Amino acid sequence: MVEIHHFTHGWVTPGFSYALSVLGSLLGLVCAIRLRNAQNTAGRVWWLSLAAVAIGGTGIWTMHFVAMMGFSVDGTPIRYDVGLTAASALIAVVSVTVGLSIVSFGNRAGSVRIILGGLISGLGVGAMHYTGMAAMRLNGHIEYGIGLVVVSMAIAVVAATVALWLALTVRKATAIVGAALVMGVAVNGMHFTGMAAMSVHRVNANAIGTPSGATASQMLIPIGVAVLFGALGLAYALMAAPTDEDRAAAAYLASRRSPDSSVPQSTGRPAPQASSRPDIPASREAGRQMPTIGASWTYRDRSGR
Repeated sequence: MVEIHHFTHGWVTPGFSYALSVLGSLLGLVCAIRLRNAQNTAGRVWWLSLAAVAIGGTGIWTMHFVAMMGFSVDGTPIRYDVGLTAASALIAVVSVTVGLSIVSFGNRAGSVRIILGGLISGLGVGAMHYTGMAAMRLNGHIEYGIGLVVVSMAIAVVAATVALWLALTVRKATAIVGAALVMGVAVNGMHFTGMAAMSVHRVNANAIGTPSGATASQMLIPIGVAVLFGALGLAYALMAAPTDEDRAAAAYLASRRSPDSSVPQSTGRPAPQASSRPDIPASREAGRQMPTIGASWTYRDRSGR
């Protein structure tokens, strides 16, 4: 059995992968809130897609790829099959999309829906991980311990179920951040548990040469650019979309507007007459002409006295 290393670059790759999983979870949870508050089907589909890309693409798959940057095996270079690597990314996004659809569409999102969605999403996340591992090309034979594989799949299912429950319940900013931190721990825990299940055996001690495929660094630049622009696009979509407070304020202002606001309304008082003196405004002249409301007086003829 050949010695393998999961932290070739120290804590740089696991730390960065955890940060990406938290970022993806954070954006996905915010998109899930917008999904719950969407006013029509088109809006729900839009926010569902963004949430799935954020959680499945950034929070899960990109985290997996960055963590693999620190993986190495003694005595052999590592290459990756580009097609299988892309397929693993697609599996992650599709599985999260299916899970979110199960809990988001319908009259009620009960516990049965959450468990079913978590089961499908979790199994999809596990399939993503082991598809990505199958994309590795090296001078050796990879084997997995069945016990840790089962544990990693169980972690994936539980993490996905909790993530879907959080997507339906969290609203406050502090709760969203806390949930994203917990989801990051769960995703990384699943990944490194699955990696611990792996062992590499040299098939031929004299085998030399470089396996076919792309290096991790060759795929890092396009993936990094895609993640950067994807995160910026998600952030812009979240900032540009109206919130519940915006809709409530717009509805309040609309209700305050009278449809006949351009037509002068009668107050029940006679209109002020034009002033006979050009230097006195009509309103002041009207005030001089109108008697004080409520005043009373009596006139007595005292000429006979």
